[in-house]
Amino acid sequence: MSSVIQVRVDDELKNKSDILFKSLGTDTTTAIRIFLTQALATNGFPFEIRRNDDIYRPLSENEIK
Repeated sequence: MSSVIQVRVDDELKNKSDILFKSLGTDTTTAIRIFLTQALATNGFPFEIRRNDDIYRPLSENEIK
């Protein structure tokens, strides 16, 4: 048995994601399945989530390069 998940996203986000995942040899549906599988395997988000309070700090020359 399988379930359907419906998510509304901006058209541009969907189109860019489709292009990215196609270039990686998969599709957006499979990428979402991978995300959910990894979330269960790690018991949380499969990547770090944090605030970026210094988003407006000046960049060094090396960071710009």
